[in-house]
Amino acid sequence: MDLATVVDLVKDRLGIRSNVRDTYITSIANAVVTELDEEKGLAIDLANPYHLMFVVDYATWRYQSRDSDGAMPRHLQYRLHNLMIHVGGVQNDV
Repeated sequence: MDLATVVDLVKDRLGIRSNVRDTYITSIANAVVTELDEEKGLAIDLANPYHLMFVVDYATWRYQSRDSDGAMPRHLQYRLHNLMIHVGGVQNDV
C-alpha cells in the first residue's frame, strides 16, 4: 500500500468523488506520515492495516479541522499513544 491508497480512503470517508482536492489531501497525508516518522519516531508501515487506518483517520481529521483550534480527538490520541507504545516512539539519548 502507498500514499495513493491513503488518499483514496480519506476521500471515501469524506464522500469526495472528484479529483479536485487530491493535491491538498495528498499533502495532508504526506505531512501526517512525515510527522509520525520525524516527530514521533514511528516507522509507519502502510501495509499494516492498523497503521493504514490510523493515518487515514488522522489525515481525515486534519482535513476536517483545518479551520478550527480544537485539540486532537480523544480516540486519535488514544490510538497514537498505543502506536507509540507498540511501535516505539521517539527515544532521546540523554
